Amino acid sequence: MGSDLPKPFTLTLGDVLHAAGIEATDVLVIRHTYKPDGLTSPADATPEAVLAYTRVQHLKPGKIPAVPPRWWLIFMAEAGRRCRLLTVYDNSGEALEERTDTRRSFNLHESDALASLHGRLLIEWSKDPVNWAKRGPAGAKFPVVEIADPQVVEFPGYDKVLLSYAQLRQMVGDSRYTKWHAALGAVQGVYLIADTATGKLYVGKADGGERIWGRWTTYARDGHGGNVEMRELVGRDPNQPGRYLLSILRVFGPQVPQSEVDAAEAHFKSALLSRKHGLNRN
Repeated sequence: MGSDLPKPFTLTLGDVLHAAGIEATDVLVIRHTYKPDGLTSPADATPEAVLAYTRVQHLKPGKIPAVPPRWWLIFMAEAGRRCRLLTVYDNSGEALEERTDTRRSFNLHESDALASLHGRLLIEWSKDPVNWAKRGPAGAKFPVVEIADPQVVEFPGYDKVLLSYAQLRQMVGDSRYTKWHAALGAVQGVYLIADTATGKLYVGKADGGERIWGRWTTYARDGHGGNVEMRELVGRDPNQPGRYLLSILRVFGPQVPQSEVDAAEAHFKSALLSRKHGLNRN
């Protein structure tokens, strides 16, 4: 016997567009992520930087159609396939005078469209996040996760930082952690990565302009940060980073000389035997 209960209603991006009087066929949905050759961090994602990054595209049509529609909805990726609406651009066409042999630029202007949802609308992207631009009718099917102001996660203090690898990835990609991003981006430091399965330790440093935020963003992206031993471990077992636990041993202001950071790193490597029994090779 079939059930008479109504099917649960799922709010979609298409419903939001319809309520705003915007046709899905007039929309392009774009999902940005933080990466070294683009928007590197939330601190870097200023309105000016997002606009400059978005308006220049490859000349050969690919993800962006040859003649893009009017409304560009710009989302920023967070944990998993979730992404949050940053802004909406009104596209008035290509700036032909700026075209190069490889690039084309568009006249994009920030719009008041969906203004009450900027920073508040959270959707779930499709299972092919590599396809970071979607035509409106496809994007209209994306479910709405929530419409709410992001709840800020307070930074606990450098001496209380303790993150699993899953938590690290969430922290790096989630706008709720803006206070963490600012705190970790303000200091140099010496940090510890512990393998919870073997107990082996890795002592690392983040100095110069990279800071702890930049260094840890690299780990979140590839699981090894370019370290020889850890890269080999990931090569043998892609799930290896999932066993890592990260903490901070000591922090330094941005003006402290690199030699002082180097000395602290060497001290902790000796004190924790991370060369002899851990994951440090030097």
